[in-house]
Amino acid sequence: MELYQRDDIEAAVRLDREALAAVEAGFAALGRGEVVQPPILSMAIEEANGEVDVKTAHIRGAERFAIKVSPGFFDNPKIGLPSLNGLMMVFSARTGLVDAVLFDEGYLTALRTALAGAIAAKHLSREASRRVAVLGAGEQAELQVRALQLVRDIDTVDVWARHRESAEAYAERMRAQGLSVNVHDSVRDACAQADIIITTTPAREPILTAQDLPEGVHVTAMGSDSPEKRELDEEVMIRADAFVCDTRAQSRTNGELKAFVKAGETEASAPFKVYELGQVIAENQRLRVSDASITVCDLTGTGVQDTAIAAFALQRLAD
Repeated sequence: MELYQRDDIEAAVRLDREALAAVEAGFAALGRGEVVQPPILSMAIEEANGEVDVKTAHIRGAERFAIKVSPGFFDNPKIGLPSLNGLMMVFSARTGLVDAVLFDEGYLTALRTALAGAIAAKHLSREASRRVAVLGAGEQAELQVRALQLVRDIDTVDVWARHRESAEAYAERMRAQGLSVNVHDSVRDACAQADIIITTTPAREPILTAQDLPEGVHVTAMGSDSPEKRELDEEVMIRADAFVCDTRAQSRTNGELKAFVKAGETEASAPFKVYELGQVIAENQRLRVSDASITVCDLTGTGVQDTAIAAFALQRLAD
């Protein structure tokens, strides 16, 4: 059994096209029905403002599978500790023995989340997309744009955040990467000229409305990943020409489809067709029928992404 620390993992695994291809292959396998993926195990630790998620998946025929433990303790910054942490345990799919433990402290989760956003944009946004609006100013606000540059020639970023100072600090970081960045005081202004909109917030009430959507835009919503979070108003999804999610089941409970789950029910009754990203990839579905089409992708984070990025990381670490 091999033990790897975050420094070694960071040195071996970056946001690059090879990592993107590995995660995209995992989505495609899910779309072909080749993945065993149980529901997320989630536990709240309310007295510490914490939660722990456990995700896993097995890609049939793959040499290994991963089980990820991902704690989030959101008061930690008050005592000088990071709010997110975690590790991935990688097992042999033939014997069940532990092959490796990746003490990545959430690094691989951050990467595979950003890569999923890029994969969604690759299949759903206009190829000529150059301008992205980012709602939020945290780690994913930066990583999503960096990953997006693997599939689109992004040169301009418009950012909005609840706190102007956070947006200004984000803008400086992104300008240092050679991008033109504009800070806005409203979501509407930030999105007005966007080819792509990325929502990266922990919002509990919708922040993006249908009136904020310019013609032909693609929206990647990745902040809603638990039952109490929401970023999109229902009308955003209703207005879209195509609504895509990573899995229907997770979108109904943790993602944006829960807006259409009525009290006492468990199934969403959405007034539009729902597509899954894995099937879009596996079947090469073309959901953007014109440059005026509006597409929305809701990403809640899947176990197959964790197994895919963990296997890729071990391959890189062994090289």
